[in-house]
Amino acid sequence: MPPLCPLPDYIKMLRTIGCERAVLVQASVNGTDNSMIAEAIKSGSFPLRGVAVVSEEVTDRQLEDLHAAGFRGIRINVASGTPGLKLEHAPRLAQRIKPLGWHLQFYMNFHPEHETLLGELPVNIVIDHFGHPDPSDPLNCPGFQAMIAAAETGCCWIKLSGGFRLAGPAAWQDDPDGDLEETAKQVAEALLARVGTDRLLWGSDAPFVGYEKRLAYPDVLRTYRAWVPDAPRRAEIDRTALKLFFG
Repeated sequence: MPPLCPLPDYIKMLRTIGCERAVLVQASVNGTDNSMIAEAIKSGSFPLRGVAVVSEEVTDRQLEDLHAAGFRGIRINVASGTPGLKLEHAPRLAQRIKPLGWHLQFYMNFHPEHETLLGELPVNIVIDHFGHPDPSDPLNCPGFQAMIAAAETGCCWIKLSGGFRLAGPAAWQDDPDGDLEETAKQVAEALLARVGTDRLLWGSDAPFVGYEKRLAYPDVLRTYRAWVPDAPRRAEIDRTALKLFFG
């Protein structure tokens, strides 16, 4: 289980590292009860937005209530075994959230066929964890190239996050500080070169579900600064997130 992190402690950490705003994404393992994030936003103790996990049966009233609470998107996880929404639910859900100005966020192993599917959705798209490219050849695999093409045509934003997830828990256990970290850096550099900062976001992926004993917030912040060593470019990525989540 992730370590307990009361909201005041989390906000203190954000302020310590210089964050002025933050987005809380409902973890898939926590299901569709988004009340804890809603309460954190409602507290008013820090500028926060939320990304929800919902069921296929979510009502329009529930979506409107989430919007009023500060949520600005829905996450669909099809890369792990967590029960929940599937890709086939995305078109109908996108139509329903379009009036709210929300986006759909996908944790997925991006494949070429996804470029067309996501490009037809009438809302903004965010792709988690680099699109989870094939770690054996991440820069040249068809899915990674298709994701870049989607970003270049304005279809989606890509999140620089979860580099430690690229090759799965076993690889991280075997080589936590070597090739895997370098692979993530190469992928981040390729994205910066191809799609630029106006199509990239950064996320810590805290509380690092499945990796809690290996990682802490300073670790992922250090790796992000290695991926994007130029502070002005990190500031540009921050502004991209500001526009997407805070308007």
